[in-house]
Amino acid sequence: MASWFWIAFGLSLLALAGCTAGPGLPSYGVVPDFSLTDQSNQPFQSANTLRGKVWIADFIFTNCAGPCPRMSAQMRGVATALHDLKDVRFVSFTVDPARDTPELLAKYAQRYQAEPGVWYFLTGPQADLHNLARNVFTLGDVNGDLQHSTRFVLIDRQSRVRGYYLTSEEDAIPRLIADAKRVY
Repeated sequence: MASWFWIAFGLSLLALAGCTAGPGLPSYGVVPDFSLTDQSNQPFQSANTLRGKVWIADFIFTNCAGPCPRMSAQMRGVATALHDLKDVRFVSFTVDPARDTPELLAKYAQRYQAEPGVWYFLTGPQADLHNLARNVFTLGDVNGDLQHSTRFVLIDRQSRVRGYYLTSEEDAIPRLIADAKRVY
């Protein structure tokens, strides 16, 4: 009789542990608080702006002739699809902080009709951006060679990385939108 109790108790704990990770999505780690500069040349404190929000991140640069324009257009589409969810934010980190000044990021943001206070374009010290890209999001380096991932990253309200979406895959954007709604 006592063994059934412990089996049931263990299964209950296992079920509860599964619930803490959210609705069926893995957790790949936690994004720590960070400080950078946004496209309006204002200090950006993730603790103030992103804590308690669902957010989607990517890494781009403004003079990219490769995938960045496509990625930014896709991010615009995701922002449009999720517009009614008031606690969703979008963050585009530059991989070219030497050239991507807040002024250039602001012009880039306007090109993609980024809603102020919802979609942020961030720059800052290369070392900080590198740490975020390499050690937090595990998407590569920010080391001056301008190579970067073409993945979007979904982060939940507890700052947990919940998904990676390769923007060149046909179903990536619909999956991202659906998963953002799931963790919302």
